[in-house]
Amino acid sequence: MLLVELQQLLGSFYDVPAQHDVRDFLVTDRAYASALGGTQSDEQLFVAQIGDEVGVSLYLDAAVLQRLAAANPMVSLNHANLADYLTAVEGVSHFVCLAWNATFDKPVSLLELELQGEIDKFVSSAWLLSRQADGRYPRELHHVLFNRTRVDDALAGNRAGRYRAASRYASAYCRKVAQRFSDDAMAAGAGIWSDLRRFYRLSLMHKLAHIERSA
Repeated sequence: MLLVELQQLLGSFYDVPAQHDVRDFLVTDRAYASALGGTQSDEQLFVAQIGDEVGVSLYLDAAVLQRLAAANPMVSLNHANLADYLTAVEGVSHFVCLAWNATFDKPVSLLELELQGEIDKFVSSAWLLSRQADGRYPRELHHVLFNRTRVDDALAGNRAGRYRAASRYASAYCRKVAQRFSDDAMAAGAGIWSDLRRFYRLSLMHKLAHIERSA
């Protein structure tokens, strides 16, 4: 299933072994997601603290998954399936980041989840497109992901500010990553992967400080 492939892909990027199968936490019924307090978005991670236990559900709209099954982005990522691919990547990214931090009893904020989700959309898309095009990816990818995308205030509600902040920081970080991708050609042993893994393990405060220093 695509979600498992995405979980494995992100795990390989950051050297984060999968502790849980994302499919075991998947919800695809919009009515059920609404009952959990969800919005009208096609992706949402639900987290509930019950005593010492943490309950997690990842909602991804069934129609999104059906379209991706019919046009597998792992075979060909293109303008027709890009939006659905990004939705799926964001959901899996949130799940992987939360699960990894929970393994070490590390708190993770909503802003950190959104920031990592935006970074993972760029990194995974660039990596996948380069694999499908002999080591090259479209240089306009950064512009498409960060400049053409707009936050829907009506849909985002009080989360709009957080989404914009995450996108702004991720855009600055990924602009630097894109320069390294060009130089390193995303080879398996390239230094960019070590840098991405170090960044992944920083606290949110240190991530934001790193981005601001590098801007």
